[in-house]
Amino acid sequence: MFLKEAKILKSHGTQYIRDLDGVVLHELFRGRPEISADITEAELARLVSICPCEAIDSVDASIDLGKCVFCKECEFALPGKIRFTNDYRMASNRRDRLVVKPGCNSAICVEQQFVRAEIKSFFGRALKLRQVSAAGDNSCEMELNAAGNVNFDMGRYGIEFLASPRHCDGIVITGPISENMSKALQICYEATAHPKVVILVGNDAISGGLFASSKALDRDFLTQYGVDLFVPGNPVHPLTFIHGVLDMIKTNKELKSKKL
Repeated sequence: MFLKEAKILKSHGTQYIRDLDGVVLHELFRGRPEISADITEAELARLVSICPCEAIDSVDASIDLGKCVFCKECEFALPGKIRFTNDYRMASNRRDRLVVKPGCNSAICVEQQFVRAEIKSFFGRALKLRQVSAAGDNSCEMELNAAGNVNFDMGRYGIEFLASPRHCDGIVITGPISENMSKALQICYEATAHPKVVILVGNDAISGGLFASSKALDRDFLTQYGVDLFVPGNPVHPLTFIHGVLDMIKTNKELKSKKL
């Protein structure tokens, strides 16, 4: 029996990504965009008119990844001036860092000086999270589930989703936060012990996405409590979430020497 199981394991090969830090996604992956600095007024007007989520600024042609649905319609319209790269590292603890300016191709990152000290102190070795789907469409939710599967295995870094908020260190919010889910979200937040973290995953959670103007939403929760991490995407890639959380909880020394 043992030999049979050993043969099966050998035939399957390695079922997980050994080095998450060295992963290069397919070139068709829609990650951090790069925008040319020479977009004309006529081209900008066209881009603004075709963007389904008002993610493109009508003044400077910047793209807000907190609103963007990564449909690539802007790239299709101006293939030589807008390009979505395969860079999946897009999470940040600053909302304004999600706005990509024309001519600026620098990486999006977590700014360590703005990470709360207690996050590094309490959660550097383990972070347990409760995921709340606040009227989500199940796309980001599925990707977050994938972050813990055998391929990505974020549990190896002590990052896990738990069922009870009373056993968690924070909450991960997906979805635009509907009025029907606002009270449940508040109850879940209050049940989580202090100190706690709040992470927004996906453009729906960050900005309301396509539903931003809907009267069915109640996003007052986000005006009452601070957000520690914004993870853009539609849906979010597991690597975007994992690297964003790791950058948030690790110290500068650990970030320099880490070998994922």
